[in-house]
Amino acid sequence: MTFAEFSLGVLSRFGWRDLLDVLIVAVVIYEILKLLRGTRAVQMALGAGLLVLLFYLSRWAHLETVNWLIRNMVGYIVFALIVLFQADIRRALAHVGRTPFGSYFARTQRAQETIEEVVVASGLLSTQRVGGIIAIERSIGLRNYIEGGIPLDATVTYDLLVTIFRPGTPLHDGAVIIQGERIAAAACFLPLTVNPQVSKDFGTRHRAAIGLTEETDAVTVIVSEETGRISLALDGGIESGLTAETLRGRLRELLTVRRTESRELSQQTSL
Repeated sequence: MTFAEFSLGVLSRFGWRDLLDVLIVAVVIYEILKLLRGTRAVQMALGAGLLVLLFYLSRWAHLETVNWLIRNMVGYIVFALIVLFQADIRRALAHVGRTPFGSYFARTQRAQETIEEVVVASGLLSTQRVGGIIAIERSIGLRNYIEGGIPLDATVTYDLLVTIFRPGTPLHDGAVIIQGERIAAAACFLPLTVNPQVSKDFGTRHRAAIGLTEETDAVTVIVSEETGRISLALDGGIESGLTAETLRGRLRELLTVRRTESRELSQQTSL
C-alpha cells in the first residue's frame, strides 16, 4: 500500500465527530496556553516537559536508574504542583466556568464602577476648585490622542484621578482618557473646537472637550478651575452646571445603555 492510498483511506474514515474531537482538543490546549502565559507556571511547564523528554530518553537509552527515579518522583511532583499552584488552579477553574452571561454582567458592573469613580472624582475636583478633563472612549477609538499622552493603563479610581489633576503634578496639564474601564493615558492634548458659536466664557479646557466630541463619539467630563462647575461635552455640544447626581445619571445613560445597544447590534449583524 502506497502512502497516497493510506492517506485516502484515513481521510475517507474521517467524519464530523473526528473533526469535532480535534477542535475541542485544540481549544482546550489553546486556553491552557493562554492561562499559562505570563505566569510562573510557564517555567514549571517547561520543567515538566524536560522530565517527560528525559523519561523517554532514559527508556530508549536503557538508563534504568534514571528511569526508575523519574517514575517514583511523578506522584510526589503532582502533589507538589497542586500545593504550589493552587491560586493558578483556582483562576483556571474560574476562567473555565465563566459564561457569556457572567461576562456581560461583569462588564456592566465594571462600567458602573468606572462611572462612580469618575463622578466622585469630579465632585472632589469641583469642591476643591481644581480643573480637570476626563474623556471616556465609546465606539470610535481615541488611540491617536492616547499615544500623544503619558501611558498609564491603570485602574480607574477617584483618588488617582484627583491626584493626576492636582496642580504642580507632572500630569495635570492635559486630559485623562479612559478606555475599556481603565485609565489609558494622562496629559493628553485634545483638538480645540473652531466653532464660532461656542461661548466666549469657555476656556481652553472646555474648548478641547468640545473639539474632541466634534471628531469622535467620546463623552467628556470637565471641571472648571475658576468656578468649580461640572460640565459634560457630547456630540459637539456641552451641558453645564451639572450636579454629581445629574452627572451620574447622564453617564449611565450614555455609557451603559449605549454599550448594551452596540452589543445587541453586533449580535444581530453576526446572525
